Amino acid sequence: MQQVKTPLKKIKLVEVGPRDGLQNISPILPVEARARLIDNLAHAGLKHIEAGSFVSPVKVPAMADSANVFQLINRKPDIVYSALTPNLRGFEQAMEAHASEVAVFISASEGFSQHNINCSIADSLTRIKPVIEAANQYNCKVRGYISCVMGCPYDGKVRHEEVAQFCHELIQMGCYEVSLGDTIGVGTPLQAKALFHAVAKLVPIEAIAAHFHNTYGQALANLYALIEEGLLTIDSAIAGLGGCPYAPGASGNVATEDVVYMLNGMGIISGVDLQGLVTAAEDICQCLGVKSAANAGIALSYLRSI
Repeated sequence: MQQVKTPLKKIKLVEVGPRDGLQNISPILPVEARARLIDNLAHAGLKHIEAGSFVSPVKVPAMADSANVFQLINRKPDIVYSALTPNLRGFEQAMEAHASEVAVFISASEGFSQHNINCSIADSLTRIKPVIEAANQYNCKVRGYISCVMGCPYDGKVRHEEVAQFCHELIQMGCYEVSLGDTIGVGTPLQAKALFHAVAKLVPIEAIAAHFHNTYGQALANLYALIEEGLLTIDSAIAGLGGCPYAPGASGNVATEDVVYMLNGMGIISGVDLQGLVTAAEDICQCLGVKSAANAGIALSYLRSI
């Protein structure tokens, strides 16, 4: 059994706002606005930004023209600009766009897998295998996402042991990291800890990331619980943007501003400028015509205005 580590003083943040945050939001943004968001996030100090996805524009119209977004961003050499690539064609498009690395995804529940990508979990693992193999030929790193790790809108509860096994399979296939997605945001701290411990029995802790949605307001509490157990990587989205077209009722991702504010209060280094995040959030929310879901961001934006 792997020994759970005590928390370190540095956390890696993976900003998923430009992809997961925008994929289910109207209106569809022009590529210029999407590229500006990515540049603003980079200016705020984020070092890993998921810039888009190479999926069917019919199924996910908000992610159409991701190749043009990659062309328009003002790239910095020390930043990872990643892309979601569900199949080999998507991977080839990501390489043509010079994505720094790619991500693949599966579901921890059969119901969600069928509704999301119209196939079983076993078939989804078969589908992503050639993507990982191709990435190895390109010396391109691959990140793995697992959806619905703490509950499914179709199947209900999900067994921690099954999630852990899927994580192990992704690592064995060649993913350097697996991101545990609470897609519908139903998890609570003790549940999150139990899941983390189950996964840590089969996967190195440094290869585990947390991708929590905030539907029931538990995302920060869940992250705090896992940081205590040694979590090193957190996915978040600017302004708490997000949602999933195949998870009815799911709200946005945990807000990057809220995560950074919490980390600052814990004395944990993220390398991200909170005021820079507020600027990025104000701009993207104005473009979308929505209000920010980031509590810390709303407070800091108000204080700046008075």
